[in-house]
Amino acid sequence: MKRALLLLATMLASPVAAQTVAITNATIAVGDGSAPVENGTIVFQNGRIVASGAGVAVPAGAQVIDGSGKWVAPGFVAGFSDLGIADAGGVSESNDTGARTAPFNAAIDISVAINPAEVKIANERLGGVTRAFVAPEAAGSIFAGQGAVIDLGDDAQPVTRARAFQFVELGESGGRIAGGSRPAAYAMLHDALTQAQDFRRNPAAFGGREKDSLVKRGDADALLRVLDGAMPLVVHVERASDILTVLALPRDYPKLKLVLTGVSEGWMVAREIAAARVPVIAAALADLPAQFESLGATESNVGRMRAAGVQVALASTGNNGGEHNLRQYAGNLVAITRVPGHTGLTWGEALASITSAPAAALGMEGEIGSLRAGRRADVVLWDGDPLELSSSPTAVWIDGRAQPMRSRQLQLRDRYLVPTEGALPKAYER
Repeated sequence: MKRALLLLATMLASPVAAQTVAITNATIAVGDGSAPVENGTIVFQNGRIVASGAGVAVPAGAQVIDGSGKWVAPGFVAGFSDLGIADAGGVSESNDTGARTAPFNAAIDISVAINPAEVKIANERLGGVTRAFVAPEAAGSIFAGQGAVIDLGDDAQPVTRARAFQFVELGESGGRIAGGSRPAAYAMLHDALTQAQDFRRNPAAFGGREKDSLVKRGDADALLRVLDGAMPLVVHVERASDILTVLALPRDYPKLKLVLTGVSEGWMVAREIAAARVPVIAAALADLPAQFESLGATESNVGRMRAAGVQVALASTGNNGGEHNLRQYAGNLVAITRVPGHTGLTWGEALASITSAPAAALGMEGEIGSLRAGRRADVVLWDGDPLELSSSPTAVWIDGRAQPMRSRQLQLRDRYLVPTEGALPKAYER
């Protein structure tokens, strides 16, 4: 009896479907930077991609979907996002992005707070987003905590990878948090990493129990994973000089796996970033100097870094309207290649910047972000070019499971589209 119940529980908890699905006669965009393939086929089974492209055979017994006139692309990967941890940003009870007065910082694990029922998740899923890098917000320390990778599936198990990266705030924001200057932020960074090394040498003698201690034992333990290269250190910086300072950190900490985000002035030091082989998840089309640290912002930033050999993905942070706006920015980076004096991306590079490139930045290119064989079957069927705003998803699969094409926004639209007397609550007497 126990064995039967265990088997049933495993089946119910499994995020994958055993059914084999084949989409034929579609334009296949793999998401690895290559050009789309017309009249192609994709096959996925047990939650994984089996094959995609031209000349792919359809297995016997597969559910066959005719994709004539449609496109198939990998689901978009939003990095960095607050999906699942902020139902309403202005309502503190529903916002778990930052902990300003908490005694912990680097030890914070955002994965325990992910809410898969958050309204925004279904909205973004219908925009083609299937995975997201959920990042905490630095509040009481330059260390924000440990972010998570989640899927946007309609199920109760959203976390793909918990404690996937450590997020640290430097530059202007980091300086402000650390006491008012960049030197203070870097002093805090080095002191925290030094204390983590002290904790490794002698855990029993390590402090971290005092109320006002900068680094708690949990923080030190989390930072050891960063020092050992087991957890990427995502660093938010914008100014070129800050970027160079961060790139120098491995001289003191050789095993660090750095990922840069923000990077408005990255084009100014693109060769140095490429030489350091540090991936970037940058804001797209940021061309206004909103702060002193981004005076060199330009719409050509991403294109110039890519041309210099930098591995670049697009960040969803700051994208008004939602994570699904990633495709608008990716499409615009294709369009600006036609503007004299501007540098953008090819179509294949642009799609990769919101699919396989963010996955590669966190070392997950073998799991998500493309339609290559063996990857998780995060598949979106579009009625047209996925980088065109006039196109919409007609079907979405996450881990091979078909997703409901409904959201609260659509339900509200349908409810109030044709109001009739008696069907809706009265707002006032007529």
